[in-house]
Amino acid sequence: MPTISREDATVEFADGDAELRAAPAGNMTVAFVRVPQGTDFRPALQGLPGDMCQCPHWGYMLKGRIRMHTPDGEEEYSAGDVVYWPPGHAPEALEDSEYIDFSPTDEFRPVLDHIKGQ
Repeated sequence: MPTISREDATVEFADGDAELRAAPAGNMTVAFVRVPQGTDFRPALQGLPGDMCQCPHWGYMLKGRIRMHTPDGEEEYSAGDVVYWPPGHAPEALEDSEYIDFSPTDEFRPVLDHIKGQ
């Protein structure tokens, strides 16, 4: 079975200290995400349904703390947490953060393309 490393993943976007690298894994995409404190994805997600990411993600927080904005309120996730973010969310980095997530490619690609177009 192949392995996937951050170095082998394609840089989908990079802006200063923020970076998202992605690689295919069957019908899923694995994403290596690094965001500095203060990064708020809500402006980049405007124009998507509900102005939020509509793709589910399963992952693991490596470092930092993320606030996830949802239609039902906010939730926070910290280093060491295994996460499931259902459709309808927008992340904000409360600290310099890194995480890995796994997402259905057919649902994640439109979100990535939208963010890159902003």
